Amino acid sequence: MDVELVRRAQRGDQGAYDALARASASRLFAVAHRIIRDTDGAEDAVQQTLVAMWTEIPRLRDPERFEAWTYRLVVRFSLAEARRRTPARIVGLDNLDGEPAHPDDSARLAARDLLARAFERLSPDHRAVVVLHHYLGLPLGEVADAVGIPYGTAGSRLHYAVRELRAAIGEDDALPVPGGQPA
Repeated sequence: MDVELVRRAQRGDQGAYDALARASASRLFAVAHRIIRDTDGAEDAVQQTLVAMWTEIPRLRDPERFEAWTYRLVVRFSLAEARRRTPARIVGLDNLDGEPAHPDDSARLAARDLLARAFERLSPDHRAVVVLHHYLGLPLGEVADAVGIPYGTAGSRLHYAVRELRAAIGEDDALPVPGGQPA
């Protein structure tokens, strides 16, 4: 992220803020959607995040930590939104382009659906830690900072979330995991 752009936004430059918001919106939505598991809820959380970015950016102490700061904001609003909403009963398969599945794709789609259903069972607090650590690749210390919890609590939540995911999908089920790392 361009630190000078952040500094200009901190001084009230609307154009700089607009550029930051445009550059951040898709990554913020990806995080919110993975935590909330609902498109409308994720859009609401991102909207609240963008408003908070504008109102709180003058108080950001370290412009170089802008990205981490925005993760903290989106997690805060995503967790609040997830707690407000009732959990969805139907889990859709994302990224399908409407073409029929090939026979060799059926196992991959079934595994993805199984993992999505297992992920849906996690509490929003556990989903947030898993998303930040495994999807974004943040180290546990940054996860704790983004969620606003102690390091040990972040580690505990991650441990129990992964344990719950493994129990839900079954230890013997071989799920393809992006990047080859276990969930």
